[in-house]
Amino acid sequence: MGAIAIAKGVKSSPRKLSVVASLVRGRTVADALVILDHTPRRTAVDVKKVILSARANADRNHGYKPATLSISEITVTPGPRQKRFRPVSRGRAHPYVHRSSHIRVVVDGEKRPVKAPASKDTATTAKGEK
Repeated sequence: MGAIAIAKGVKSSPRKLSVVASLVRGRTVADALVILDHTPRRTAVDVKKVILSARANADRNHGYKPATLSISEITVTPGPRQKRFRPVSRGRAHPYVHRSSHIRVVVDGEKRPVKAPASKDTATTAKGEK
């Protein structure tokens, strides 16, 4: 499955975020971070934060090697919307919507080898007891 990171309620529209997400879809994590550092869009910062969080989850919680990670899935879905009104002439009001998004990143890679637990005999002899 891989390691997952989700950012909910990002204050940017899904349309703007999905353009940046499509730039890094299917790439390695290292390549994606370099691409996002040089992308001149404000939403690149939000996508980069989620990728960094997924990389940290994979390293610390799931035992993946950080150098071998790649983005297996990145999705942007619409979040809750806030309806607002802007006052205009003649006492009228024009409605507009503040959109938000949810970003979900799944990274996958090579697992670290699991260390074998120490046996009881070696643990007691290490302390000097027999």
